[in-house]
Amino acid sequence: MNETRKAKVAALRTEMRKLDPETYQEIRQSYYKIAEELRPLVDALEKADADLGPDGPLLEEHYIFCEMLDRLNKSLLGGVV
Repeated sequence: MNETRKAKVAALRTEMRKLDPETYQEIRQSYYKIAEELRPLVDALEKADADLGPDGPLLEEHYIFCEMLDRLNKSLLGGVV
């Protein structure tokens, strides 16, 4: 982790600690629900799209959720909660 990213994580951690415990817990639980379910959804859409053939409507959905997974992986929140 580079110094800029470390500084951003530290700043996010500081702000998260300012939250009331209920809000912090809600954010934490919601983050982990998304993190746990997003990869299986991406994989299932990829498989379903492959089963149905190229350029089907599931391909676009697969790409959308791949982008979401990529954004989730770029988020610093997982390193804080």
